[in-house]
Amino acid sequence: MIWPPTRPAPDPVRPGEESVWDYPRPPRLEAVRARLRVVLGDAVIAETEAGFRVLETSHPPTYYLPPGDIAAGTLVNPRRGGICEWKGQARLFDVQGGGKAASGAAWTYPDPTPDFRAIAGYVAFYAGPMDACFVGPDRATPQPGTFYGGWITPGIVGPFKGAPGTMGW
Repeated sequence: MIWPPTRPAPDPVRPGEESVWDYPRPPRLEAVRARLRVVLGDAVIAETEAGFRVLETSHPPTYYLPPGDIAAGTLVNPRRGGICEWKGQARLFDVQGGGKAASGAAWTYPDPTPDFRAIAGYVAFYAGPMDACFVGPDRATPQPGTFYGGWITPGIVGPFKGAPGTMGW
């Protein structure tokens, strides 16, 4: 491996698209008015039009939903999660819904850093373990790998961090 790793060439961007390579570092927090929906076990376990997204260089957006818009009993087994250099100490949850369960498939920042105070207690879901995640009418594809939790939808172009060989980007 070449160190430091070289930044890949961004994919071409057409009108109406966003390149993750134009997202900032440190990341930016934005309100989202599109309907966000999370499905597990054929049950809608979370749905809101009052979410946020975090935009960070090389990552598809990560979506955070208010806890009041998550079905009761969905988040179980809270435990200490990782530490984000931008947002602080996370709390990890198992997710259950519609008779299915997904271990470690959601997280929150109970006491985030000042720049991310607006998402205190909001919850993000890994798209991969869910049956489906939607931004408006668009079904999201999980960010590559198992560490990051971004949702890829039409109009978001990469390449995306997370696949083998991309950790140094």
